[in-house]
Amino acid sequence: METLKINYKNIYYPPGGILMWIIIFLELITFGMALIAFVYYGSENTAVFHQSRMQLNTTFGAVNTVFLLTSGFFMANAVYLFKENEVKKSSVFFKLAMLGGFFFLALKSVEYYHKIESGISLDTNMFYTFYWLLTGFHVIHVIMGLVILGWTNYGMTKKDSDTAVEDVEACAAFWHMCDLIWLLLFPTLYLFF
Repeated sequence: METLKINYKNIYYPPGGILMWIIIFLELITFGMALIAFVYYGSENTAVFHQSRMQLNTTFGAVNTVFLLTSGFFMANAVYLFKENEVKKSSVFFKLAMLGGFFFLALKSVEYYHKIESGISLDTNMFYTFYWLLTGFHVIHVIMGLVILGWTNYGMTKKDSDTAVEDVEACAAFWHMCDLIWLLLFPTLYLFF
């Protein structure tokens, strides 16, 4: 099998092109600023933030971390296999990566359901305003990532596919951004106060 070559002079390199990396950095800066604000307001309302954090299910958060990290590992394998021109095997790892994303969303839905059943909403207190906004935006990113993974996987497996290595790497870069954002959210929201 012939290994696919990367055109480093291509405008779409780094993976996804410079626009993808601008998006990734802007997303990380936005979430980072929100987390700094969360910590600031938490230091102003320590008792409320601590009491609210204790209502979160840390086990759910930890399991979701495992789901996303495992999914990211599968995605890295999918990219490697695609570069090795093993498209069918790469597709299997794409689907495994997506499965991790679906497990994440399923468990997050259970968590949201328990919060709503308990009457905890966006305006319960400042902690939960941050909780719903930050985790909600992250969930939207995971859903977008799943759509991108599904679309890329579909494109690369059809006959006469024109899917390039850069496309698959761009897809992986977005998916790993979702992992990274969660790795910032989980300890700050679930463990900090």
